Amino acid sequence: MTVADLNKYSAALRTRAAELSQTLRRREEISVEAAADAMDQTLLAVERDMEIENLDRGYKLLRQIHAALGRINKGNYGQCLKCEAEILPNRLQAVPWAAFCVACQESVDRLQERVHALRGRVAITA
Repeated sequence: MTVADLNKYSAALRTRAAELSQTLRRREEISVEAAADAMDQTLLAVERDMEIENLDRGYKLLRQIHAALGRINKGNYGQCLKCEAEILPNRLQAVPWAAFCVACQESVDRLQERVHALRGRVAITA
């Protein structure tokens, strides 16, 4: 990967990190509101949960972006963390914070789905 490519990805990552940081500052706006009606309370709780979920996703993405910037600094950006193969440029164009090649990402996704399913089963039996 050329220095120009690394600079391009670094700039894209920094821009996305700045956008996310701006969005994540809204966390103070999430409040616990009370409503007289049970249906309104339920609606407010669902809205609050959705906002919290969005913030959680945003923080996870921000951590992935910072990790990608760290890989640029270390000199191993664009290399799959699992198999060490090159991550294809079209993948990095679409997802500049990608840590895995497509095949390894699919493997990671399947593993995460199994873990999620197991947690669901454990929660049901508990």
